[in-house]
Amino acid sequence: MKASSSAGAILVTGGAGYIGSHVALQLHARGERAVILDDLSRGFRQAVLDTPLVVGKVGDRERVLELLRTHGVDTVMHFAAYTIVPESVRDPLKYYGNNTCSTRALLECCIEAGVRNFVFSSTAAVYGIPDGGIAAEDTPTAPINPYGTSKLMSEWMLHGLAAATPLRYVALRYFNVAGSDSAGRIGQATPQATLLVKVACEAVVGKRPHVSIFGTDYATPDGTGVRDYIHVEDLATAHLDALAYLRQGGSSAVLNVGYGHGYSVKEVLASVERVSGKRLTVREEARRPGDPPSLVAKADRVRSLLGWQPQLDDLDTIVRTALNWEQRLLREPW
Repeated sequence: MKASSSAGAILVTGGAGYIGSHVALQLHARGERAVILDDLSRGFRQAVLDTPLVVGKVGDRERVLELLRTHGVDTVMHFAAYTIVPESVRDPLKYYGNNTCSTRALLECCIEAGVRNFVFSSTAAVYGIPDGGIAAEDTPTAPINPYGTSKLMSEWMLHGLAAATPLRYVALRYFNVAGSDSAGRIGQATPQATLLVKVACEAVVGKRPHVSIFGTDYATPDGTGVRDYIHVEDLATAHLDALAYLRQGGSSAVLNVGYGHGYSVKEVLASVERVSGKRLTVREEARRPGDPPSLVAKADRVRSLLGWQPQLDDLDTIVRTALNWEQRLLREPW
């Protein structure tokens, strides 16, 4: 599907990062006019490929306003954020400053420039530890770490702003994002990454000496944490579906994006060994602060409201794309 010639441009904040770059790649493939704003503190210039990049901060009102007006932006897709849970526990003000305060500045610019649509990168961390380990959109929000709280505060701002202005939004609450572009063009290159699939793939190609399991005494089938892993390309497609929904006049919405079933840490490690044909060195360690035992999406609404149809709901497929990317990084480091 190609973009309508009358459609406005799209500003992708954090578009040089892991998820934002995959969304920008899909936007480009559909002929959308997009521009990326990224300060490259955690993103990579190589990840933007053919999408124009402006280096700058989301909280820089003057630069953001100029971007919105110069490019005729009518939609903002907001990914720019710090996302590491243990870091947020150690340094909460860093997360409230970058994730929440900068989002407030961005939203102020959006209203001033007449931006109509806003797609927000949120997180399942807003739920904390839900009863039964399953979270639906109406599950009470009770984040247990500053990262989750910083995102929830941004959701609250969006809700209030949509009630007071013409701005409409879709907030997508991600579960555990994993994998890489199936064609191997881009992927997650974050140093000292904490996401399990990437960590395990780094270990299997020799970048790490071992993989740690943080907590083996949870009330889960094998004692390790259970998560709903979603392929980054399916997640990116949900953003384009959200864009189409808002352009068609859809009302503001908060939606979970996950597959609706989970895998334990041990199951993920077994998949990495199966796909790679190699054994991992595994260390069992104490639980980390801020980690819920189980977190799985109830994600029917994103399918019914946006028409989202995931194509890569298979753990070995997720792992295979992640492993292919790690092998490329060995040959061509970013």
